[in-house]
Amino acid sequence: MKYELLKTEGRAKRARVTTVHGVIETPVFMNVGTVAAIKGAVSTRDLRGIGTQVMLCNTYHLHVRTGDETIRRLGGLHRFTNWDRPILTDSGGFQVFSLADMRRIREEGVTFHSHIDGHVIFMGPEESMQIQSNLGSTIAMAFDECAPYPSSREYMEESVARTTRWLQRCKKEMQRLNSLPDTINPQQMLFGINQGGTYEDIRIEHAKRIADMDLDGYAVGGLAVGETHEQMYHILDEVVPYLPKDKPVYLMGVGTPANILEGVERGVDFFDCVYPSRNGRHGHVYTSRGKLNLFNAKFELDARPIEEGCGCPACRHYSRAYLRHLLKAKEMLGMRLCVLHNLYFYNHLMEEIRTAIRGHRYSEYKKAKLEGFLSKED
Repeated sequence: MKYELLKTEGRAKRARVTTVHGVIETPVFMNVGTVAAIKGAVSTRDLRGIGTQVMLCNTYHLHVRTGDETIRRLGGLHRFTNWDRPILTDSGGFQVFSLADMRRIREEGVTFHSHIDGHVIFMGPEESMQIQSNLGSTIAMAFDECAPYPSSREYMEESVARTTRWLQRCKKEMQRLNSLPDTINPQQMLFGINQGGTYEDIRIEHAKRIADMDLDGYAVGGLAVGETHEQMYHILDEVVPYLPKDKPVYLMGVGTPANILEGVERGVDFFDCVYPSRNGRHGHVYTSRGKLNLFNAKFELDARPIEEGCGCPACRHYSRAYLRHLLKAKEMLGMRLCVLHNLYFYNHLMEEIRTAIRGHRYSEYKKAKLEGFLSKED
């Protein structure tokens, strides 16, 4: 991997990440395809058309359904999904701790029951790396514990210490897997994850420890799990300066357009969130003047596109009135078009952010965008 820092404005960064599966221009939003597909009938061909750079898939979900061994036999995720650009796979840690019942955490890893059929699964650092190697993703995430919010200081200290030990095992196992002759992607990269909840001193100490491990990138995890936005921004203010300046920084599971603007200002390169696809499936669409609910009666005779000037497939060809009709009639096309619009909106937002940083006017741009999001339509 090659990380080139092209421009800065304060802590905001415009960078370029070169990978075996292509170049990623940052800041970037990764479109979430949990089970190797974007919910809402969106294909990888669609993703190319709306400017997607990176697709995110989930280790846990692909392991329990279809299976990573099956995907490996079919050539890995890139061949399986017909996607020739970068893919990041989440380690499965968040899902193990948020979805699974009756889990038991030990130093070796976690024993838990599948949320699909209840069968017993064991996953530890080595297993997570092996699954992600089978998937052949561009970037693999380290296996960690996303501790519940709120957690006591004592529990958080124990959890973060274990996560650090697990990261060391992840790095060792990935080096072994990448050296094997039959590995799908022998240049698979590893990102470590900073944890510590809202305890800034624990976060900072953990950031220092994992920064010394010389990983390909670093994520800030365990945020947007119940704390306030102000608490999240404060943690980023405190922690990001302790992560390596010559490696990408990833804020996991975040977030709203406003969250992204604030994260970029604090030095974040990578973002992901289910909001654009989830909201689109429920008829909630993003615009530069806030979010619209297309189920509202006021759109029944509205012949305008979702947003004037938008280049997405929905706005180029259809009216708000027609989209509302499709949603009310429960036609899948309505859901699909709304999801495409939202993903296009997020991808285009990131393009605007990159342009603003390059022109050294990000502060001005951010202020104008946030004011627009708070405004209402005429």
